[in-house]
Amino acid sequence: MPELGHLAAIALAWAAYGILHSWLAGNGLKDWVARRRPGLAPAYRLVFNGLALVLLVPPLGLTWAYPGAALWHWPAWIAWPALLATVAGYLWSLRWYDSMDFIGLRQWRARGAPDGWHDSFVLSPLHRYVRHPWYSLGLLYLWTRDLNAGWLVASLTVTVYLVVGSRLEEAKLIAVFGDAYRRYRDRVPGLVPLPWRYLRAEDAPDLLGPDRAQASKESSS
Repeated sequence: MPELGHLAAIALAWAAYGILHSWLAGNGLKDWVARRRPGLAPAYRLVFNGLALVLLVPPLGLTWAYPGAALWHWPAWIAWPALLATVAGYLWSLRWYDSMDFIGLRQWRARGAPDGWHDSFVLSPLHRYVRHPWYSLGLLYLWTRDLNAGWLVASLTVTVYLVVGSRLEEAKLIAVFGDAYRRYRDRVPGLVPLPWRYLRAEDAPDLLGPDRAQASKESSS
């Protein structure tokens, strides 16, 4: 396959993954399963996470199969600290997530317990600087690794997906949390932290409202 054909295949594979991932994560399919196959609904999130991992194989395989020409090499003093910051950020942020709920095991075991994120609007320390810290950490990793033609195309496609996906996710969050999330969105940048735009811990009560302030204060301490 010619070089442009390889690169086009990589872009299409990652774009297809992003579209399928967003469709599976959307409320439309989830609600359809709950209506038509209520017995399967408790397993939805668990199956979704499993599919999200399995479906990564084709785009990753294509990207690794054709690396293409080397384009950029980061010096070790930038690449390694960025990688460590990414891993540390993910691990540290797990303190503010209910892992059992996020994976879907809690819903499966409870046979229909609602997703925990519907219950409270809790801000971790990283959420005071960007609205989607996991996406931001993913972008940090993508753009501080050595780049060849294949990984450049993959990184560009994934970046577009994260930008679009974050907007779709926020539409769901606004539907759940309403004005509290709108106020938060107005104060905190989405993916790229800005030194002059962040949320101080003491501002959370006014931002979220009294019904959510205590949970946010406890999570930020």
